[in-house]
Amino acid sequence: MAKKQAQAADVKSDKAPNLFARFARYVEDSKAELRKVTWPTLKETRKATLAVLGFVAVMAVILGLVDLGLSALIKSILS
Repeated sequence: MAKKQAQAADVKSDKAPNLFARFARYVEDSKAELRKVTWPTLKETRKATLAVLGFVAVMAVILGLVDLGLSALIKSILS
């Protein structure tokens, strides 16, 4: 029984650090994680950007054609 009371007292005495200390630790941990990141090269970034822009352009054309077709279908049904 005394052991449980001692453990409970230890848990109560361990206060969480204040808000500013927690935020400072968060910033330090974030910096440490960012140092571990392997950043893409400029060439890789350009390739990825062009791939995304190309995909967006293709999808815009496809969705535009679907919209045009559905609009024509609705107009023919309603008239």
